[in-house]
Amino acid sequence: MANIFIARMTYIVPIEQVDAHLEPHLAFLKAGYAKGHFLAWGPCEPREGGLIFVRASSKAEAEALTNDDPFLVEKVAKREIIEWAPRFLGEGLEAFNG
Repeated sequence: MANIFIARMTYIVPIEQVDAHLEPHLAFLKAGYAKGHFLAWGPCEPREGGLIFVRASSKAEAEALTNDDPFLVEKVAKREIIEWAPRFLGEGLEAFNG
């Protein structure tokens, strides 16, 4: 059974350097969505990083699924993986129901 993990990305360089890798980052996320691994993503406000909701069987798998993110490969962000156990999901959020 799959669990839900949050990959919290924190930018470690100026935003202009992050933006230089935004297009390949978004392509990576869309490919992960197409494979059923990524459920949602987006930047945090203020724009100091972002979140990726990952469906995976373990923390190690969530790490492996996000290892090739261009933001990590190009060393413009660091990542923290957090396991999330939703206790309530409102209507329309069925995809998060591991």
